[in-house]
Amino acid sequence: MECRFYRRFTAMKPKHPSLPMLAGRKPVLEALQQGAAIEKIFMLRTATGPEIATIKHKARELNVPISQVPAEKLDGMTRVQHQGVVAWASLLHYVDLQSAISYVVDKGEVPLFLLLDGVTDVRNVGAIARSALCCGAQGLILPTSHAASLTEEAIKTSAGALRKIMLCRIPSVPQAVDVLRLNGIQVLGTQMQGSIPVYNADLTIPSAIVMGAEDTGISKDVVKRADQLISIPMSSGFDSLNVSVAAGMVLYEAMRQRLLTV
Repeated sequence: MECRFYRRFTAMKPKHPSLPMLAGRKPVLEALQQGAAIEKIFMLRTATGPEIATIKHKARELNVPISQVPAEKLDGMTRVQHQGVVAWASLLHYVDLQSAISYVVDKGEVPLFLLLDGVTDVRNVGAIARSALCCGAQGLILPTSHAASLTEEAIKTSAGALRKIMLCRIPSVPQAVDVLRLNGIQVLGTQMQGSIPVYNADLTIPSAIVMGAEDTGISKDVVKRADQLISIPMSSGFDSLNVSVAAGMVLYEAMRQRLLTV
């Protein structure tokens, strides 16, 4: 599907090195209506009209992020007539979070998900996906805002794990937390202050681990909504870990605990 849309709708060479591009209102709308995987839509801030309204509605329905940008941004992305709308076709497939949870439960597995809260570096996301798959996590949850676009670089960094693990896109982190908790999945926020060591948390039960941005950590919404806050004890009072390394350590502890119960 992605290749067909690319041949039919684009005649330009996208400046983004790894994602096929769609330009124009009708091409983008058709792609959304036909279920093509879209990574992100860039829309002129002043764009109006029925097609624009339909694109926004359909994008919200499919959890496709829209970035409102000035004309200069769109003009710099392509030389063709874009009509105020440009989209990146996705290299990956996304699934609904509720469907992903149901799929794991129906298989008789204990859910283990990773929720990324403000992680925007594609290499970190790729490395996290790699660790998640190796440690038995079934899914990676990504909000549509303040999240990295999953490009070819992310896939390469993940060693292909992003093609094998379930990817769930949802409008916001608080909404993801609500869905997880409604399904009986405990939400564990990672934070140094006011937290317990990760090895004291029960990771053998249905769990979702929230990893925050390296500079700001998890959001206040997660701190308030999390069932528990966990941390990775470190020596010498040094408390700086790369987010992908930290995720790998927490995921390994989850796998260790679960292997002991088998």
